[in-house]
Amino acid sequence: MSRYYDYVLGLIPAGLIGVTAFLNLVGLSLTAAVPVGAGVALALMCHAMFVRAPLDDADRTAAGPTPGSASPPSGGPASGSGPFAGSGSD
Repeated sequence: MSRYYDYVLGLIPAGLIGVTAFLNLVGLSLTAAVPVGAGVALALMCHAMFVRAPLDDADRTAAGPTPGSASPPSGGPASGSGPFAGSGSD
């Protein structure tokens, strides 16, 4: 299932190339169209980083489960009781 950041990663080049091509096709010079396309791509990246910032695992667990997401079963690898728990292999 695609999530928000998957869409952002796809929209960055689409915004840069698509907006630049569209503006170039409607008559704006390429020299002027590229910065506008780059601005759209930059706006997408800034929104993903600062407005809808990714959370650490600790922040996610403190905030609780989000609607539509399943929490890992207790005793599973996510709870730290797996065969490599505490091994320091990270």
